[in-house]
Amino acid sequence: MKFIIKHDIRGRLRIHMVQSRMSYEEADTLLYYIENLSGVTSAKVFERTCDASISYKGDRETLLQALRIFQYQTTDVPADLLAHSGRELNSTYQEKLVQKVVLRAGSKLFLPYPIRAAYAAFKSLHYIWKGLRCLAGRKLEVEVLDATAIGVSVLRADFDTASSIMFLLGIGELLEEWTHKKSVDDLARSMSLNVSKVWLKKDDQEILVSSKDIKPGDEVIVRMGNVIPFDGIVCEGEATVNQASLTGESEPVRKDRGTYVYAGTVLEEGELTIQVKAISGSTRFEKIVTMIEDSEKLKSGVESKAESLADRLVPYTLGGTVLTWLLTRNVTKALAVLMVDFSCALKLAMPISVLSAIREAQSHHITVKGGKFLEAVSAADTIVFDKTGTLTKAKPTVVDVVAFDHHSKDELLRIAACLEEHFPHSMAKAVVLAAKNRQLDHEEMHSKVNYIVAHGISTSIDDHKVIIGSHHFVFEDEGCMIPEDQMEKFQNLPTEYSHLYMAIDNQLAAVICIEDPLRPEAADAVRALKAAGIRHVVMMTGDSERTAAAIAKRVGVDEYYAEVLPEDKANYIEKCKARGSKVIMVGDGINDSPALSAADAGVAISDGAEIAREIADITVAADDLYQLVILKNLSNLLMKRIHRNYRTIVGFNTGLIGLGVTGILQPTTSALLHNTSTLLISLNNMKPLLNEETDH
Repeated sequence: MKFIIKHDIRGRLRIHMVQSRMSYEEADTLLYYIENLSGVTSAKVFERTCDASISYKGDRETLLQALRIFQYQTTDVPADLLAHSGRELNSTYQEKLVQKVVLRAGSKLFLPYPIRAAYAAFKSLHYIWKGLRCLAGRKLEVEVLDATAIGVSVLRADFDTASSIMFLLGIGELLEEWTHKKSVDDLARSMSLNVSKVWLKKDDQEILVSSKDIKPGDEVIVRMGNVIPFDGIVCEGEATVNQASLTGESEPVRKDRGTYVYAGTVLEEGELTIQVKAISGSTRFEKIVTMIEDSEKLKSGVESKAESLADRLVPYTLGGTVLTWLLTRNVTKALAVLMVDFSCALKLAMPISVLSAIREAQSHHITVKGGKFLEAVSAADTIVFDKTGTLTKAKPTVVDVVAFDHHSKDELLRIAACLEEHFPHSMAKAVVLAAKNRQLDHEEMHSKVNYIVAHGISTSIDDHKVIIGSHHFVFEDEGCMIPEDQMEKFQNLPTEYSHLYMAIDNQLAAVICIEDPLRPEAADAVRALKAAGIRHVVMMTGDSERTAAAIAKRVGVDEYYAEVLPEDKANYIEKCKARGSKVIMVGDGINDSPALSAADAGVAISDGAEIAREIADITVAADDLYQLVILKNLSNLLMKRIHRNYRTIVGFNTGLIGLGVTGILQPTTSALLHNTSTLLISLNNMKPLLNEETDH
């Protein structure tokens, strides 16, 4: 596409797209394209001027060539991004703000006073009605203060003061609404833009495809532990589905043929084939917005405390106004007190602080589902780690397949991969990847796959029962035997690796040796967590005592437990909470779900099981345990900022009241300073916390 270079310095470029106008959708498409170019570090697109500003590293000519071949029509942009980019929201509120200021200035310049007075009197009815409605509901809130100030000014025939108060209130309301909506939309957008793969049922075969290739009418298969990707109708199977994220129901709901299921809910047990009815991401986006905005359970205690305090202070402001008038008999001084309330700043600044912290966490690839959980992390003194995929590397690797029957190693690995690919866990992914690297293609050759949580998988192939899983599952639960002539080989299995056991017809067929090395940063991350306020670090694993002891010593945990079941982890966390501890649980598998739910803050690794990510309160990327340190520090800094907000808001507004009572400030000046301070505090609360700490 044609463009003109308007400004060009090393590492920075400003271009003008040669087109008469640019729509919001075109601006978002161009921005998405530029941001995904190799070497681009940041970019902005201005739809009003058709300009784009680009910061980059590397070769300038390569960037220019990529811009020359850009076309709106051929750029594949996620539907959610175009539908909910926030660009139109910002433009709408900018226009509203300019319109309000222009109308105010124009009316003062060109309208005669009698018309302005009549309009002010008419407009005051809206605020007075809101105040009366609040009183009728037996509430003393900020609407009563506004109504009293405007009503008294109108009764005194001071229409200029009434008009100024209403103008400032209108500007304040507009800025508050804009700031809040922008924060919520930015956060919801960052949480909802995820593209995953799904199992498509086609001609009685299962094919793993990208979710964006799915069309209404297609049939997709969802198994235990996975998130349902689309709205649809169940056409085969039965299962229990956790719909808490959508409906708030605490108990899973039974789903079978003919029932409707919703995108974003979690299949806890069973298997479903779903005929897709809706593929749009808007439902998921709106659900996340609702979760952030309306769910009381996600509000932090400090947010609830701020709202409660704000409402409790209104009667004192009203009482102070009456007392000022009784002592001074000066209505202007009384109005100056009335114009200052603590409610606006407290009710706006606290949620903005939390939303900003959640958005900052997202920039570090940490997804937090509510302020409540940041507060829990800040207060936490105990952290419990699952070992596999958490303290150890997220991507374990297969190093050997030890055969115990007539099958070749490759054939045994192929069979194992065919089963494991249906149940995403770090160990399962290692098996599937090893088969892929050896180019061992496997068609679906088994019957229905049954997954037994924390144990293994059972199915049948050509009428032969095949199971794969832990030592406990294969030998104790299923009673499988080791071929007598292979006992010595079994006893000499390498001890430095984790073992996955596979049996066919109750006879051990293979042991897959998996290297699950400790993360290099694990010990340092544990030390950093202790420095940030964690007093007790615990490791829990299903591995043997010997393996657990070795890992625990290297990591530096205070306590460890080996050969534990899912319920053991959850029970331990409940005991800690009963002692008064605040607990963080970190895990990545289906078997970690009960513990993640039991903890004050459950943290899931992003490439673990989908049910773990959905149930968890917080999700962190899989590549670095230091993200847990960032999460803890961010939470600590958020609580500090909120307590600083309390001091600033109460101190500044108390000062305004004092200046109003002494007659130094007029009511309109008090209102202006009060609204300006509320806006500045809110804007300050949108600044990154971690950068602020670095500056200090």
